[in-house]
Amino acid sequence: MATFQFELVAPERILYSGQVEAVELPASEGDMTVLAGHAPAMTTLQTGFLVIAEGAGKGKRILVQGGFADIGPGLATVLAERATPAEELSAEILEAEINRARMIADSMEEGAGRQDAQIAIARLEEAKATLRG
Repeated sequence: MATFQFELVAPERILYSGQVEAVELPASEGDMTVLAGHAPAMTTLQTGFLVIAEGAGKGKRILVQGGFADIGPGLATVLAERATPAEELSAEILEAEINRARMIADSMEEGAGRQDAQIAIARLEEAKATLRG
């Protein structure tokens, strides 16, 4: 399978830079998969797991919370507002993130922003449930 360059950058560090076969993104319009030769696109990201397929059953899962992706035929770059590799997650960390998201949602007026915050809470709860198996 053809590969392309992928970079994932969070405010505190570069989480990934290398050749990949595919990347699944939690895009605002719905999950999307990026492959080599993808048409140019830019999208915002919602809370969810970004899945990097490095090849032959090898890959990584990273929980992203907001940001955007710039996609081209040979390079995709994600600038995440917050990102944590799955192996660094724990139920306690996710519970703290859920509480943080709830405080943000509670401080918002009714509308699209509050709805987005509630979706983020649901996705964080899903992530926490996957940790339990």
